[in-house]
Amino acid sequence: MNTNIRKTTLTLLISSIAVLSGCSDQTNTIEPNVTQSQVAELKSKITQTKVTPQLLPAFKNRLDIYQEVTLTTDLSHLSVNQKLMLAKLIDASVIMDDLFWMQSFGDNKVAFLSSLTDEKVRKYATLNYGPWDRLQADETFLSHYQEKALGAQFYPQDITKSALEMASSTIDSKGLYSVIRRNNQGELISIPFSTLYKEPLTIASQLLLDAALLADDKEFANYLTMRATALLNDDFQASDFAWMDMKNNSIDVVIGPIETYEDQLVGYRAAYESYVLVKDQAWSKRLEKFASFLPELQRTLPVADKFKQETPGTDADLNAYDVIYYAGHANAGGKTIAINLPNDEEVQLQKGTRRLQLKNAMKAKFDHILDPIAKVLITPTQRKHVTFNAFFANTMFHEVAHGLGIKNTINNKGTVRQALKEHASALEEGKADILGLYMITELFKKGQISEGIVEDNYVTFMAGIFRSVRFGASSAHGKANMVRFNYFQQAGAFSRDSNGLYSVNFKEMAQAMASLSNLILTIQGTGDYAKVDQLIKDSGFIKPELASDLNKLTNANIPVDIVFKQGKEVLGLK
Repeated sequence: MNTNIRKTTLTLLISSIAVLSGCSDQTNTIEPNVTQSQVAELKSKITQTKVTPQLLPAFKNRLDIYQEVTLTTDLSHLSVNQKLMLAKLIDASVIMDDLFWMQSFGDNKVAFLSSLTDEKVRKYATLNYGPWDRLQADETFLSHYQEKALGAQFYPQDITKSALEMASSTIDSKGLYSVIRRNNQGELISIPFSTLYKEPLTIASQLLLDAALLADDKEFANYLTMRATALLNDDFQASDFAWMDMKNNSIDVVIGPIETYEDQLVGYRAAYESYVLVKDQAWSKRLEKFASFLPELQRTLPVADKFKQETPGTDADLNAYDVIYYAGHANAGGKTIAINLPNDEEVQLQKGTRRLQLKNAMKAKFDHILDPIAKVLITPTQRKHVTFNAFFANTMFHEVAHGLGIKNTINNKGTVRQALKEHASALEEGKADILGLYMITELFKKGQISEGIVEDNYVTFMAGIFRSVRFGASSAHGKANMVRFNYFQQAGAFSRDSNGLYSVNFKEMAQAMASLSNLILTIQGTGDYAKVDQLIKDSGFIKPELASDLNKLTNANIPVDIVFKQGKEVLGLK
């Protein structure tokens, strides 16, 4: 983003905050106003930034846990207009990044970062979008800051789940695209994203419209135009359908409020993010056949028929991309290496989903993290089974598996997301992991996968658990990983020798894969909140023995995740 656009964005963000806090003289105030206690809370935050927060001693050795990777790809095949369009999409993504700061941390990002005098600490705070370590259970790593609120900035900081449920008849309690605040009378109210963030969203919307005029592909131009409108009215379904209809675009962008992981209170609110992507045509060609197997795989899931009556959409597709820009939630802490969207249940049932494999980011994680982990924790006789092709397939079919199973409960409890609340995301990630491996096993049996052997996928899957649990057990993915690890351990799916080296027991892992799939699909189908709550309490944590093994990875200086050197300058774009 050029300097003028950035300054304008920040100015508008500050103006928007001032309006909501009742500190502006403008006449276009948003009613009802927030309470005096919220104003006091904001002033307290501003006061905090006048001191110099210090890194807490326990986090001294965590400042170098990320491996820097340059995000780039070959753009020589793109037209002049397409390159100009990429620049516009990156500018819009920067605004999504600013909005996510507001959702995750609050309104005083600039003052907060300016208060950090140590460059490495400031960089770490930037990676985490605040003073809480996203890869260590959101623990506070700076002095002068309290623990992170489960609801981030989506709700009043002192709100409880029960208070939200009691007010559900008068507020948009389960809305994806609104925040909950208190008015001057102390009553809970809803404010749509499009109202709260109107000024920066207007700029982002115009950038998407400008990009649409430069697009060579008509379907992509239509999607950008519809997405631009959606940013201003919070109605994203039409643009999700338009995104599903794209088949020939060589450039893509995933942008807007999408995933609900940041809302750990009830898991309802979506956070802003963006990915800017360039399609890998050769790899995409290799993947396109697998989408056609979805209906058949749905019918053969290891669960009772009543839990697999929904039919996956047949327009689903698989493609490989090089990602050239991450922003917002996508860029916070652990980096996503594959995308399965849209999340809208109606779109999924009618059209399916698109699965985007971020090949360059995936290769960086394999080279710098997964392969070194295998050399430390996997028994030597099975290390040959840890391959990039298996890692790519496991990641890809994880995303494919999101489209399988059930989206709506069978007993009128609403959607699975609504019934399982804050645990919905963790269980869905667990489902995708285990059903992804199930799908690979079935496709090997059918002779549809010809590269490698299924044992490669099993051992790579095991090594992948070690990679993912290092993200911590507080995130949806982290909880899913720990439930699966502890379930596999109890089922004898792997063995650990006296030296702390792991080996997969292939027969037992296949059996555990089927039984865990059945358990997860049943909980989702019945919307059994109590059962998933107990499952995560019993198994969703890292036990001492595993923690000790993971320390070996730290001692070997293996990065926990990657961080990007990215942007228009890196790509040679203006």
